[in-house]
Amino acid sequence: MNSLREIVDSASQLRSLANLRLRGDAEPRPLGPAIWNWEAVQRVLVIRLRSIGDTVLATPSLFCLKRFLPHAEVDVLLEDWVAPLLSDFQFVDNVISIPGDSTTARARIARRLRHARYDVIYNLHGGTTATLLTRAAGAPHRVGYSNYQYSRLHNHVAPPPSSLWERQKVHSVEQQLALLGWTGVPVTDRPPTRLGLMEEALDSVTVRLRAAGLSEGEPFALLHPAAAFETKRWAIESYAQLVDVLKNSGLPVVALFALNEASLAAELIQRSTARVVAFTDLSLPEVTALAYRARLFVGNDSGIAHIAAAVGTPVVVIFGSSNVIHWGPWTSTPAATVLEEMDCQPCHGYFCEKYDEPECIKRVPVERVVAAIERVLKETA
Repeated sequence: MNSLREIVDSASQLRSLANLRLRGDAEPRPLGPAIWNWEAVQRVLVIRLRSIGDTVLATPSLFCLKRFLPHAEVDVLLEDWVAPLLSDFQFVDNVISIPGDSTTARARIARRLRHARYDVIYNLHGGTTATLLTRAAGAPHRVGYSNYQYSRLHNHVAPPPSSLWERQKVHSVEQQLALLGWTGVPVTDRPPTRLGLMEEALDSVTVRLRAAGLSEGEPFALLHPAAAFETKRWAIESYAQLVDVLKNSGLPVVALFALNEASLAAELIQRSTARVVAFTDLSLPEVTALAYRARLFVGNDSGIAHIAAAVGTPVVVIFGSSNVIHWGPWTSTPAATVLEEMDCQPCHGYFCEKYDEPECIKRVPVERVVAAIERVLKETA
């Protein structure tokens, strides 16, 4: 069971990370000397497969690379379903997408990467597909961590990020930044996440909000009650209580769901006494635009929470099974996380191994989330 000291230390470290991001270094520095001649580098590829959140949390690394190499080409390889998220990201020259389930397509991408003749490839993912593509691309400099399953396929293998930052626990953003910093890229200012905004998406969201009765510029709270796993999904009835609280604070509620979560949207609307505007069919650029328009985001630990933080919206994120130190919102905008510390938290999160239901997320009281909302709104008034 976590001792009180461990809980306090975790909370203190989260505040320390936030302070580091707010303060930053006046002159960002690398975490080690240059491993190769950077003046000869013309093309860099960053590989970051998997989810929305993983993609958003890679943006500080992309920013640092482009800042360090303004005249070089910096490309990123993403899975096709999440690639639109960076379609208007100014610190990347090319977004290369790869289907998640096609062997033929992956072989074609491998040939494309090899033909591009990258000078440097950073493998920020470490999974089998990412590592094989890193090796197949044939760049002179292939960088990964020593704990990757096939680390031998890289010719530059970094020590653990905790040793590079000289701190036991690090955020996902710092884990990725450390790989760059180890090779000589200045990263110590730990920049926030960021995303681009597409004019078409902003216009589309404005039209949708207007049709729902919200005038342009009218503040609203954006709720995201969904999550990939039950261990990260706060009760829908608790979100329904928030709807009334937010409405009484002068913030109408817009709720965001995926198309296959329409039943969850209907349940929220049914349980709420105040009106809820629910969207289930927005593209990722539209989700980004909607989050940007919001006065406040409240939701579970998910990729959508990271999108909201990346566009500078104040966020309140409710945690269940996840490690808040590693996955908390990475932003200089006011943010709060709410969780119920338990002896089994954090865990892998795919399912609850200890209880019939995931108690970590179910035990988070509405009152604590409301207090976090009030605190964040006060900080941004």
